[in-house]
Amino acid sequence: MSSMQESAMKVEEKLYQNRYLVDAGRPHIKVLPHDKPSKALLSLTHTCPAGCYEQNERGQVEITADGCMECGTCRIVTAKTGEIEWNYPRGGFGVLYKFG
Repeated sequence: MSSMQESAMKVEEKLYQNRYLVDAGRPHIKVLPHDKPSKALLSLTHTCPAGCYEQNERGQVEITADGCMECGTCRIVTAKTGEIEWNYPRGGFGVLYKFG
């Protein structure tokens, strides 16, 4: 692939090249129980670069940590509200970057 083609590759295409080793039953991020999400937590449904957060039919925010890039966006956005519990995945699990 020429450098011109590589630089023209879309972000979604680059993300697709990454691999994620799921630690079944041990997600490294948890959304804490809530009745109504704060604006910060709700914003993660749009700001998470990997699209891991979504709002369910009851209005609560849920996460599917499979595919998480471990960028820390959710940690920063919810730092004041404390609505998520975030830990690094166990060794050998989590994202495996192909493009650094």
